[in-house]
Amino acid sequence: MAGFPSLAGGVIGVLWPVGQHRWVRVLVVEDNQVVAQAVAEGLRDQGFAVDVAGDGAAGLEKAGLVAYDVIVLDRDLPAVHGDEVCGRLAGRRDGARVLMLTAAGAPGDRVAGLDLGADDYLAKPFHFPELVARVRALARRAPPAPPVLRRGELELDRSRRRATRRGLLVPLNRKELGVLEVLMGADGGVVSAEQLLERVWDEFADPFTNAVAVTVMRLRRKLGDPPLVETVIGGGYRLP
Repeated sequence: MAGFPSLAGGVIGVLWPVGQHRWVRVLVVEDNQVVAQAVAEGLRDQGFAVDVAGDGAAGLEKAGLVAYDVIVLDRDLPAVHGDEVCGRLAGRRDGARVLMLTAAGAPGDRVAGLDLGADDYLAKPFHFPELVARVRALARRAPPAPPVLRRGELELDRSRRRATRRGLLVPLNRKELGVLEVLMGADGGVVSAEQLLERVWDEFADPFTNAVAVTVMRLRRKLGDPPLVETVIGGGYRLP
């Protein structure tokens, strides 16, 4: 169990084990680089795919390009103030949930932030396990998916992060589980490599990387015979 360091050198909280959430992509919009990287790395340790934006304009740009599940938003941002960012995100109604994470923690500040359209509000300093719990809670507000996905003889328990085939456990790492969840959620549809890269990796993934192909190859091998993951030439991958 690892501690989460505070800016003062203490410990904000204890990291929770990975699991108990579906595959979630998070955007952290924070101009303090130390805070932004600490939050991003802590969330990644919990199994989230996390991107970072250093000001309000960059946050809006990234939110316009990627379908984030949760946006962790500082309030006092350069370029575009966090209040304006929050209002514009709330006006889009595209499914992304906004958690304001800010030093402005007075009751009036909380009320104002929620009135702007934020879905939740957490004041700094904060306990990291509480941030994780709030991000998970916001992600659960997305259209519900069944806790267990099934396709033929394959089963994926999303809450326990556990895959089985014919009742036998398939030992998968975090990325392989993420790819399998996206493929099973597509219900037989074709999922492109770009879509898998967006949902399971983060912005630091090289768009020309072969990470998706390598992960699918390992997943196909671990799932056993007969092979379950089909490659659709020029399209991507699917589970028939």
